[in-house]
Parts: sequence; C-alpha cells; structure tokens
Amino acid sequence: MTTVVIAGAGPTGLTLACGLARQGVAVRVIDRAARFPTGSRGKTLNPRSLEILADLGLGERLTAAGRTHLPFRKYFEGRFVNETEPFAGAVPTAATPYAASLWLPQTRVERLLRERLAGHGVRVETATELVDLRQDGAGVEVRLADGGRIAAEYLVACDGGRSTVRGLLGIPFVGVGDPEPAMVCGDVEVEGLDPGAWHQWFGPGGAFMLCPFTGTRRWQLQSSPETDADGRPVAPSLEGFRRLAALHTGRTDLRLSNATWLSTWRVNVRMAERYREGRVFLAGDCAHVHPTAGGLGMNTGVQDAWNLAWKLGYVLRGLAGPALLDTYQEERLPIAAWTLDVTSAGMAAVMDGAATPGVGVEAGGVGGLTGLALGYRWSSLAADRLAGAVRAGDRAPDGPCAGPDGARARLFERFAGDHFTLLGLGPGARPALAALAALPGHVRPVPVEDPDGTVRRAHGITGDALVLVRPDHHIALTARPHDHAAVSGYLASLGA
Repeated sequence: MTTVVIAGAGPTGLTLACGLARQGVAVRVIDRAARFPTGSRGKTLNPRSLEILADLGLGERLTAAGRTHLPFRKYFEGRFVNETEPFAGAVPTAATPYAASLWLPQTRVERLLRERLAGHGVRVETATELVDLRQDGAGVEVRLADGGRIAAEYLVACDGGRSTVRGLLGIPFVGVGDPEPAMVCGDVEVEGLDPGAWHQWFGPGGAFMLCPFTGTRRWQLQSSPETDADGRPVAPSLEGFRRLAALHTGRTDLRLSNATWLSTWRVNVRMAERYREGRVFLAGDCAHVHPTAGGLGMNTGVQDAWNLAWKLGYVLRGLAGPALLDTYQEERLPIAAWTLDVTSAGMAAVMDGAATPGVGVEAGGVGGLTGLALGYRWSSLAADRLAGAVRAGDRAPDGPCAGPDGARARLFERFAGDHFTLLGLGPGARPALAALAALPGHVRPVPVEDPDGTVRRAHGITGDALVLVRPDHHIALTARPHDHAAVSGYLASLGA
C-alpha cells in the first residue's frame, strides 16, 4: 500500500515528496495536468527556502541556474527615475549561507525537484485527477477520475488555491477576494531592453513590469490589465501586451514576441480554517493565498512542506507518536496568518506609492521576507532552559564546526538529512555528549569546540551549552551541559 499520496506537483508537493522519499516513505505524487507547466509563475526563492532545498541536495544546481542580485530599474510616466537593488552588499556570513533571494522561475525549480525525486525512484503521475476521497481511522482511499483508486495511510493536498481536496473536506477558505483581475501576466521574448535589470514602469495609469531570467531570452511580464471601451478587462494576448508596453513605457523600440503562459491574477487573501482533517493535510496555496508582494507564495509552500515532511516521516517510521502531526497546524497556521497580513500591507504600499516617482515593488518589502527570522517559539515542541537571543523554535544558525573526520565543516552540513542534531557547544559539553552516548540512531551528536565563540555568539549563548536541533533546522531545546537528562526527556516526549 502507498503510504502517502500527494495531490499536486508544484513546489510544495515536490518538496514534501522529496522529504518523505529520502526517509524511505512510499509516496505517490499525482497531478491532474496532462503536462508539466512551462510558465514562469513564481520567480524568487528566499534565503530560507534555499537552505531547505540545499538540504535536499539542490543548493549548487539552484544557484547555478538563477541569479542573486537583480537591480530594480524604475520609471515614472515613461522616464527613468532611479535604480535600486534590495540585496546590494548582502554577502554570506558564518550564520547565514544564503544572504540574498535567488531569481529563478518556478518552472525550473519544479524541474530540479522532479529530477531529485526521480533519484529516489518516484515520478510524478500526470493526467491523474483526484475526484473524491474516503477516510477512516486506518487510512485514506483516493478516487480518481479514470475510476482508479489509491489506498494510503495519509493524503496531503498541495493542489492549489482552488483545491479539490479542501472542497471535498468542507474546510472553509476564509478571507476576501476580488472577482476582477488586478494584473495580466505572461512570458515573452523582449528586444531592445537591458536584461541586467527588472524594469518597472509606474504612473497614475498603473504599472507595467518586465523581469528577465538568466540563461533564456524569456522575460516575465506583469501589467495592470488592459480595458475595453466599457472599462471591462481584456483577456491577455501578445497584441495586448504590445499595446500595454507602448502605453506605459512610451517607447517604440521595444519588440515583444512569442508570448506564452498568458494569465490573469486576482487579489485573494484567504486561509484555510484548519490544516488537517483526520488523515488529510493541506499545504501551500491549498491552505493559504495572498498578494504577490514580497514573493512569498512559492516560499511559504516550500516551508509548509519542510515542516510536515519530517513529522509525517517520523510518525510513519515509528520514531514519534501520532500527536506530533498536530504540531504541523500549530506551527504553520500562524505563519500563514502573518504572511497574509504582511503581503496585504506590502501590496497596499506598492499601490499607494505607484503615483510617486521612484517607488517600485520593493515598497512591498516589509520585514521578514528572507524567511530567516520566522520560527515557532509558541510551539509545544519548543523547550528553552537557557535565555539566549536565539530560542527554541527559532531557525538554528549555521556556523563552523568539525566534520566527522575532523576536517573543517559547517553546521548545516551536519544538519543535512532527517535526524535531530545535538550540538555540544564548548569543551565543557563533551562529558554531556558522552553521557548521552546511548541516544537513538536518529539523533546525531556534534561536538563544537567553538574556540573563538562564533557559534555561541550566533545563538546568543554564553558559556557551554547543549542545543538540540530538529530535522527542519529549528531549535527544539537549549540547556546547560549538566542538564543533559533534558535531552533524553525531550526525545521521549515525542512518543515513540
């Protein structure tokens, strides 16, 4: 029997599938589309998502495919105003290996994730549409449009804002939406424009933007919609894109051609009332949709999947009790609520500034968009016995340490995988690690001598300490070395 069925093969579903498959969980990924999408859609991975995907083995391939620094070149009523770069001067640090977001179209992210998943022996099943489901205390039965059925222990819905699964479960999708399109989008080839910047034209008449992608002639176009004589929005088309370009840029030398992925975008700010119904979970756009400001859509879905993957895997592998699954909603639903709030505020800031020369989409860049500061301090999984700047529930910082062979390594290299990591910070922590030598196999002890205090400063900890890090890189527990029994007590509390 399949252990987990994932409905939806976007970044959320694929990240979850990779996270489960590498734990040895039998997973099937189904998608109703007959072909994989080719449109750019989402176009940035923030630093936290890059850390996650690097753990899955995609770090170098992603950074080679995208770009980390992209200037925003802004125009007002057709005239150049200024150029800014949100991550100018951002460089990796000991605690943060990815200092800037990566500009990369979603279609390429999905392709790399599918290739990674195939390495685990799992391939996406296209043209496979879920139309119904039944569940009981023992499992879930997924019913397909072709009459087929799949029996599984769990189902995870990653099937987007118009989720079939969420509708079948009757879970309210609470919020507001505008029936009229706020933006038309598409991928086009552009001649006559410098591909070294994201060009943004603003003015009283609306906005028109062209964003280039590395290694291709294609650009992503976003624009206020064209309207007809009665003020009704006109469906996107190449000719319409050309008219919009002329209207907003005032230029006659721009040549747009080969338009694909013609789409419209409507403002929707909605969140599922709950993320779980029995043996069915919601993740990604299925659980929350919000404005595009800050580029958090794809990232929030990837981070949902990362939170759920280790928990679902641990329960299925017998390393934790079923109650661990309740912490998925406990931790991720407040993050979704925060995301809806900040992206709504960001979109309002962009719209309010659209009639002001020099204002561009970075006006929507409210705090927290790197994802590095987001954590779960409120979680029942967070256990602090030390007072530090970094607390249980927070993302664990990277830093220098010794590898298994004694060679120089980084903490993130030791975190990579599906285990807990027990850091012994400072020489005084070594006896505590020795006393905990009988820890379960899914806990990796890592002594960190930290002679110059780099790692302890990143954690805001003075003196020697124990830091237990979860498989998703969030801190589970902090304690002094003499309190090492707290570590074994914490692991026992997971209920395995």
